[in-house]
Amino acid sequence: MTGVHIDPSRAPVAFGRLAIPELFAQLEEPDATRRLQALASLCDLTHDPERLYQVVSEGFLDQLEVLLKDEDPAVRTRTCELLHLTTSHNIARQALLSSPLLARLSQLLDDPCPLCRTRAHRVINSLALLPAGAKDLQALVPKLMLKLQEEQEEKQEEVQALLLSTLSCCSRLDAGPALSHRGVTLIGKKLSHACSNIRREAAAAMMALSVPVEGKRQVCEAAVLPVLADLLRDQDVNVQANAAGAIMNTVVITTERKQDVEEEQRRKALVLYSLRALTSLAEAPEGRRRLLLQLPLLVGRSELPEEDPDIRRAARTAINVVTWTP
Repeated sequence: MTGVHIDPSRAPVAFGRLAIPELFAQLEEPDATRRLQALASLCDLTHDPERLYQVVSEGFLDQLEVLLKDEDPAVRTRTCELLHLTTSHNIARQALLSSPLLARLSQLLDDPCPLCRTRAHRVINSLALLPAGAKDLQALVPKLMLKLQEEQEEKQEEVQALLLSTLSCCSRLDAGPALSHRGVTLIGKKLSHACSNIRREAAAAMMALSVPVEGKRQVCEAAVLPVLADLLRDQDVNVQANAAGAIMNTVVITTERKQDVEEEQRRKALVLYSLRALTSLAEAPEGRRRLLLQLPLLVGRSELPEEDPDIRRAARTAINVVTWTP
């Protein structure tokens, strides 16, 4: 008869509703191995919504604050993993935002353990995806901008992508804090990164920053528009879309009074960048199929005698790509 297999990396789990209280009791054990075993079992159990609800509703979540200060980096890292798993459910996200854990998580962004820092970024990014989370994280934006500056030479691409995604979420709610901490300059440097995930998140953040008038001004002064225009040819369609959105936000007129020359220049830039974006999208079969339906508009733009010559040329290029057949 084959014996029962016991996983030494996990603590034994009690039956029914006793499982969660007993595992949390083991988190107070002086032996770090016992704490890690209990955390591993809790990570397994919290995939079950009913168990997760028990963790939140019975107040166990707050007990994790002590573990975020644990002297063992493996315990801190595993605790962040447990918190990240809980953020997949709204009830836990709401509880986490109203708990003292958020302040401690922000401190872990400076943790000496790289894996712990990454896990902390994951939790904070999950919270930022909620409007309420983005609001509560506004005070953290200056620190996030500082971390982004420090991470210029960071080899962990996931950390950079998470940072940019969190900043993007916060800036969509209020771009002011990031703009006042060199957001356009620092994020602009990430637009040319070799990693497509980082380019995508950087372009999304730039799109959020370019909504207010001050953001438009900084994007223009920092010469970010040419970089965004280059991204319209990016192989990643999401990078293209985010770059096009940032360009659109930047060139849209929002002030009441503008000289006619400025208005014409901005209109021309908007049309040109839009045509370039459409041309890039038409290089994909699905994009070409959809844009064929809009071919009359492109033809009309290319044939208007009073239209700017650059715009007519860009429209003809778009038509050639849209109508191309193998």
